[in-house]
Amino acid sequence: MTRSGRGDVLVVGSVAMDSVVTSAGESRDALGGSAVFFSLAARFFARVRLVGVVGADFPAEHRGMLESKGVDLEGLETVSGKTFRWKGGYSRDFHSAKTLETHLNVFRSFRPRLSPRQRAASVVFLANIDPELQWEVLSQMEGPRLVACDTMNYWIKLKRPALKELLSRVDIFFVNEAEARALSREPSNYRAARVLSEWGPSIVVIKKGEHGALLMAQGRLHALPAYPVEEVKDPTGAGDTFAGGFMGYLASLEERDRGGPDSRPHPNGGHAAGRGLISDARRIKRAMLYGTVLASYNVQDFGTRRLESLDFQAVQDRCRDYLDLLSVHDDADRAAVARVA
Repeated sequence: MTRSGRGDVLVVGSVAMDSVVTSAGESRDALGGSAVFFSLAARFFARVRLVGVVGADFPAEHRGMLESKGVDLEGLETVSGKTFRWKGGYSRDFHSAKTLETHLNVFRSFRPRLSPRQRAASVVFLANIDPELQWEVLSQMEGPRLVACDTMNYWIKLKRPALKELLSRVDIFFVNEAEARALSREPSNYRAARVLSEWGPSIVVIKKGEHGALLMAQGRLHALPAYPVEEVKDPTGAGDTFAGGFMGYLASLEERDRGGPDSRPHPNGGHAAGRGLISDARRIKRAMLYGTVLASYNVQDFGTRRLESLDFQAVQDRCRDYLDLLSVHDDADRAAVARVA
């Protein structure tokens, strides 16, 4: 189930077959990849156009499932060879992850070429791929209003200058806390977020796993804890799911705002074009809310299973529960705080 009046969001990233071992069990050759997790979260709010590549061995049922959820697969190219495969494991407490096998296969030669409809997307998410490829994709876009990207330590080590240059062109940067500190060369999340903001992004989102997320916008910090989940089975893709909920919600606002003074395409895309869309702190907090709640569902089963079965009513119900857990804003609470003060 998706929302009516929703906007368009383009995601460019990996589509993979994942094998995962955790203390809760294991899965083998399950559907995964950054573009997939993102799409299954964003589809609740937006028309998602996925750009990626798979091999001839990619199961037809996975393609069918994505299409049944409203994900546009015009940009999912099938080429001769095998689909990208990843195998990983997690410690018992899920605090550390270890890559056991990586087989890039057809993803090694992935070179996205966008169609006219894809180039016209107003909201773009450049998932975790080579920053030079992210730049190539962005250069094909026709003045998007909002551009976001993600990265990983591998690209930070190998292509830091290219990544830093890319950040001068994006509005929102998603990064986990270890990556944020490595890229910024700062010892704390606060200082890392401030430095990364100075490189160009209007918003820096630092993902902290079970500890939630930290966001810096316009020099101010916003933070949300993770939604408490009793049993975690597989955290793979939780960060991309968070980004999907976050960006999908903003894309729905872009559709609602269309025609306003900030809706004109910007010749370079990003920044000036998207400032109106992300200048309201309430909107940003709601985007964090949806990202957090969707990520909490993702970790409750292996691969994409929980996201596949999820409906929007369950998302809304958990959002209300989450807000109730966070709330200290009624009159009785204010009075109690005043008495303590």
